[in-house]
Amino acid sequence: MAISSVGSASSATNNLQANNLGIQDFLKILLTQLNYQDPMKPMDNQQFMAQMAQFTTLQQTQQLNTNIEHLINNQASLQSVGLIGRTVDIATQTGTLTGVVAGLSLSGDSPMLTLTTTGGLKIDNIGLDQIINVR
Repeated sequence: MAISSVGSASSATNNLQANNLGIQDFLKILLTQLNYQDPMKPMDNQQFMAQMAQFTTLQQTQQLNTNIEHLINNQASLQSVGLIGRTVDIATQTGTLTGVVAGLSLSGDSPMLTLTTTGGLKIDNIGLDQIINVR
């Protein structure tokens, strides 16, 4: 059973958060629009409400992205706990190694496994994306 990496979702969300507009930014834009509008042709109430609705939708989408990121991280953690005591094959730079998952660290951004090979070698900091096969 191959397990895909969850790191790419996290980096995509971080990129989105760097470009977010906050409520203060929206209010500054709205105030600028109101200051420079033609007094003979004031802004239509429908346009104002449409802009407010678009901004509300944007905020809700950003919150949804944050919640999905948390859900992905929780799913990765739960998936990792199920691997403890199971035999796995992992991809390394030198080839494929087989061993039993002996430990789990949830302290970083993503779960890291500790693997004990059949020869007794202990390998730390194995990411979920390195797992090729679970038995």
